[in-house]
Amino acid sequence: MLDGKRIGFGITASHCTYADVIPKIKAFTDRGATVVPVITNSVLTAATRFGTGEEWMDKIREAAGADIITTIAEAEPFGPKTPVDCMVIAPMTGNSISRFANAITDSPVLMAAKATLRNGTPVVIGISTNDALGLNGTNIMKLLNTKNIFFIPFGQDDPVKKPNSLISDFTKMVDTVEAALKGEQLQPLLIRHENT
Repeated sequence: MLDGKRIGFGITASHCTYADVIPKIKAFTDRGATVVPVITNSVLTAATRFGTGEEWMDKIREAAGADIITTIAEAEPFGPKTPVDCMVIAPMTGNSISRFANAITDSPVLMAAKATLRNGTPVVIGISTNDALGLNGTNIMKLLNTKNIFFIPFGQDDPVKKPNSLISDFTKMVDTVEAALKGEQLQPLLIRHENT
């Protein structure tokens, strides 16, 4: 189902999930899709205990076999000029979720997502935020009820120590995209993580 599809792949600043998420890019290319990676500035510039921006950029390029979009101007053509069949944003932080839900387009990832929605094609979100069941809950609910937005199934990753935290099960990313391309939300949406 993904053969010949063009998939935008947005990455925001949930650095602790990159080791799980970035290898999933290859799952799309292995199925014949072309992946166009897009990152926020923090992915490019932040150095954390999980690695430097340069290290992650190299891994993203290698997985996608393509150059990375790093500016809003480069992402804008995702509209009518160079559309994608589906835009994945994984991981998507609470900060980016709140901005997207409130029509703020101040990063390459959000510009690519906005352009994709403008085309009437699906945007798939893989959330990773410590504030999902806090102030960001209203933003997630708004996006859950927005046409052409779909979520990779998610659940609490640490209900005791981080009771407001939700994270997607990124192993379900490809299945979610295939369902979204048919206009369907992969179910069940709410899951229990094995380690909880």
